Amino acid sequence: MTQTGRRANGFAIGITAAVVAVLIALVGVVVWLNNSAAQQGDKPTSSHITDSGSIVFGSGKANTITTYVDFLCPICNQFEQAEGSTIQKLIADGRASLEVQPVAILDGRSVPAGYSSRAASAMYSVAIHDYEHASAFMQALYAQQPEEGSAGLTDEQIVGVAKQAGVTVTGDLENEIKTHRYQKFVQSVQLPRGATGTPTLVINGDRIPLTLNPETDILPHLK
Repeated sequence: MTQTGRRANGFAIGITAAVVAVLIALVGVVVWLNNSAAQQGDKPTSSHITDSGSIVFGSGKANTITTYVDFLCPICNQFEQAEGSTIQKLIADGRASLEVQPVAILDGRSVPAGYSSRAASAMYSVAIHDYEHASAFMQALYAQQPEEGSAGLTDEQIVGVAKQAGVTVTGDLENEIKTHRYQKFVQSVQLPRGATGTPTLVINGDRIPLTLNPETDILPHLK
């Protein structure tokens, strides 16, 4: 083989190796994406749910109030009791919208583990199937909040809470609650950077230290 022929052959081998390497990399990316999707589970989708998974209440454009909550978290319950009415008035007056981001950082605090993510999954299902009663359902979950270390409400009891809150529980909704359709998604959600627990309050992009007093936690931070 001439020197020119050897160069051409070497060039062809190099091109082939590069193509193979690219194909291997692409296969790796596809596998990673598929695994990530499987780990995340079904993603809740609705006109009332953001791409990140926050459930939106109200349409006020001036201010966005975001809360990261765990339905087993006693301080989240205290936050709802102390500041919920203020937030609801802001929504009713058109001054703000509320984005509720359920998380499950206390999933291991129930026995057996998993109540936080089961309750949050049910919250998503209610928000999708009967949005008009989603807020009432959330408040009902807090009203019947189990203690940390307990088994938490059973799936059947969560269905009962939904009915008590006025939710129209269809067969599809009941099945989603009992099969925890969005549980894996909830378990994949992280708190915002710098946050260490729930509830986490963010107003217009700024994380707000909590005092459980709306006069200091909410009103001074509105536009």
